[in-house]
Amino acid sequence: MGAKEEKKENLEQKFQALEEVIEKLEGEDVTLEQSFDLYNKGMTLLKNCTRMIDEVEKKVLVLDENGETHEF
Repeated sequence: MGAKEEKKENLEQKFQALEEVIEKLEGEDVTLEQSFDLYNKGMTLLKNCTRMIDEVEKKVLVLDENGETHEF
């Protein structure tokens, strides 16, 4: 498995974990303290996802009209 595939899996796993946090937050039996903990966990996951996406965007190459590639 290549590094790109590993990052993709990690990003997908983080999105799945974020979805689980959101579902728990939407639950009716969540205490205020649990809500704060879940919120903090969700924000940390979101920051990590954003960081990973930014890293991928920096590595994307753009093909110009002359057929040359340049970093995005």
